[in-house]
Amino acid sequence: MASKMTLRVQLLLLQALIVFLVTLATGVVAGAFQEHALREGYKDRMQAVAQSIAQLPTILEAFDDADPSAEIQPVAEVIRKASDLAYVVVANSDGIRYSHPDPDRIGERVSTDPSIPLSGEVYVGTQTGTLGPSWRVKVPIRDADGTVMGTASVGILESELNAEFMSNLSWLIAAMLAAAVAGVFGSAWVTAVIRRRIYRLEPHQIAALVKNQETTLHGLSEGVITVDEQGRITLANDAAARFLGTGVEALDGADADEALGPELATVLREGETVGRPVIVGARVLVARSTGSDAGGRGVGATLLLRDHTELHDAVRRVETADAIIAFRERFGVPKGLSAETLDRVVAALVAHPDASASEIGDDVQVSRVSARRYLEHLASSGRAVRTLDYSTKGRPSTRYRVIEGADSRQEPGNPR
Repeated sequence: MASKMTLRVQLLLLQALIVFLVTLATGVVAGAFQEHALREGYKDRMQAVAQSIAQLPTILEAFDDADPSAEIQPVAEVIRKASDLAYVVVANSDGIRYSHPDPDRIGERVSTDPSIPLSGEVYVGTQTGTLGPSWRVKVPIRDADGTVMGTASVGILESELNAEFMSNLSWLIAAMLAAAVAGVFGSAWVTAVIRRRIYRLEPHQIAALVKNQETTLHGLSEGVITVDEQGRITLANDAAARFLGTGVEALDGADADEALGPELATVLREGETVGRPVIVGARVLVARSTGSDAGGRGVGATLLLRDHTELHDAVRRVETADAIIAFRERFGVPKGLSAETLDRVVAALVAHPDASASEIGDDVQVSRVSARRYLEHLASSGRAVRTLDYSTKGRPSTRYRVIEGADSRQEPGNPR
């Protein structure tokens, strides 16, 4: 069923669920803190009331009366009502009550264990008495000598405490609902923004586009490299990695200036729409770029690389072959010279201008003397020119260079 949902519905449901869970967790934590704060507030108030009763002269003096409750009960009730507590109970060291909200309970033994306050300690906790479970504080009452002669116990019913907590919780629940509603509307807005940024495509459409892009990109014979505004490579296909003599993983995230080298980095920054030949290792690449430097600030750019090494070699071979054919058509071969060897000498001289007879002989694999005969023939027939190289020690050496366009000239006595 989930697979049939649109991306918009899936995003909205997921975000709404997250908002609900976070709001609920926040509400539970906030409620726990509020309940703790409520109890702590009552504890502080009850401790203050109990300590005040335990030190009140009227209460202390009444313990020596024949009927202590006659003095203690009215005072205890006034304090209870003023403090908004459930009860204020004063008892002697035997646990006999001198005050109670229900006058009929006066004179009876307290219903809970008074041992802790009678031992001189303060007790705070929940106990079940004649009025039901209550959150209470018990403190010892001491005479002038510091001897414990009774206890003062004050408290509030758990039912009243819970009712007050629930009444205070209503605003928290309202805030949680408002936050959930706002979160859902916010989720819908975020979903709409995300959908616009991905051109309202569904997940299967995005997956198909990515797959097709990967297949197309890495299947191209042309190298593709994209760079972000920080000059970091964000994408490189297999062809680009092959041209640069590295791997795709090494290029991903690398600094463009370091990975591409100075010439390609220059093309990338300056931009090139027509194509600029760049030699990278043994390859002749034609580089094009959209440019990554716009008005002094960095922008993203794409570098396209096309391998023209084979085409360059083919053009050189064709030029050499054309020169040989032209020489053959224009001039004859003297006696003692081989047309095949002459072709090889011409090709070597085209490839290595300003070469000496020794260098041509090594290239063609003939002796220096034989190479000189072929070179002198070319020079005498106007197809090459001699120059003297004075940079060598001793006698200057003779170097030869093919004359461009020699095949288009006519030698006297040999018209076309």
